Amino acid sequence: MQSAHAARAAAYPRRPASRTQAKETVWLFDLDNTLHDCSKGIFKAIDGSMGRAVATTLGLDSDAANALRKTYWQRYGATVIGMVRHHGVNADNFLALSHDFQIAPLVHAESGLNRKLKLLKGRKILLTNAPLFYAREVLKTLGILHHFEHVWAIDQMTMQGQMRPKPSLSLMRQVLARLSVPARQVVLVEDTLRNLKSARQVGMRTVHVFHPGTPFSALHGGRNLYVNLRVNSVGQLLAGRHGLRTPGKPDRA
Repeated sequence: MQSAHAARAAAYPRRPASRTQAKETVWLFDLDNTLHDCSKGIFKAIDGSMGRAVATTLGLDSDAANALRKTYWQRYGATVIGMVRHHGVNADNFLALSHDFQIAPLVHAESGLNRKLKLLKGRKILLTNAPLFYAREVLKTLGILHHFEHVWAIDQMTMQGQMRPKPSLSLMRQVLARLSVPARQVVLVEDTLRNLKSARQVGMRTVHVFHPGTPFSALHGGRNLYVNLRVNSVGQLLAGRHGLRTPGKPDRA
């Protein structure tokens, strides 16, 4: 069986882009609430499993565990970081424990997603704060794993011995270095605004995926200066329809 370390290394690119790849748009897709709709069950499952993992690991009651996990998510962008930094928890063990539920029955996505991703021109990479095993299971359930040349999960987001997931600027810069393409060719497609903001700070273009009624897609009446485009489906990104412009000139339509 492939070790966790080997699996992570295989999922993370080491070589610079080819000449052809260097000219293509690179689509960095978030996972939860971007490629699939979490409001129909998976958010509830993650919340429950995450709360139980914190409670079990630290010996807390459910209320205290839920309060703590929310604090760590708000502070660090991922509960696991707080668990590692403040409690010396093993990240791999905690990620497994906090996603210990049947994934496939809870995955829901827009119709024709496989076809739409096939029609979307450019390279596609998954960039998610979820663990690798979970991300791959969701993509396989959706039947779209083959569209992604790399899956970059929170397991790979470690710099100088510390986890640096989205919205870390260090992560965004490392992603660009690994891709070896100009930032203007990279588009982050994401439901969480603070992640889009850091992507825009390093020169990427940004797409905000908005799903009403889900926890992390804040409703905004206007357009944020760091958001190039706002959509509610992957289908709206099909080549020739998205109308993305260069950084510094956000769409106003």
